[in-house]
Amino acid sequence: MDSYNSPTTKPLYRGTQIVWYVLGVLEALLVFRFVLKLFGANPVAGFSSFIYGATKLFVAPFLNVFRISKVVEGSIFEWTTILAMVVYGLIAWGIIKLLVISKSVSTPEAAAKLDIQDK
Repeated sequence: MDSYNSPTTKPLYRGTQIVWYVLGVLEALLVFRFVLKLFGANPVAGFSSFIYGATKLFVAPFLNVFRISKVVEGSIFEWTTILAMVVYGLIAWGIIKLLVISKSVSTPEAAAKLDIQDK
C-alpha cells in the first residue's frame, strides 16, 4: 500500500488544513492589532477595542520581552506583536511537521527518503 492511499492520509491532510486556518485567523488578528497601534487608532472605538481584546491573550506572553515599543505622536510600533506572529508561525510549522511525520510510509518510500537525507 502506498502512502497516498493510506487511511491516515486524509485525516492528516485535514489536520494540516485546520492548523493553517487557525494560524491564518490568528495572524490576521495580530496584523490588525499591529496596524491599529501603528496608526494610533482610538483604543475605545468598537473595532479597535475588539481587536485589542481578542489579541490580548496571544500577545501577553511577549509583553515584557522588549523594554519599550517605539512611540511617535500616538503611533506605537509594537515589537511584541511582531514577535508573537513569528512565534505562532513557528509553532504552527512545528505542529504541521509532527503531523506529517506521523504519516505512514511504505518501506521503499522510506528507503528512498533516507537515501536523499544521507546526501
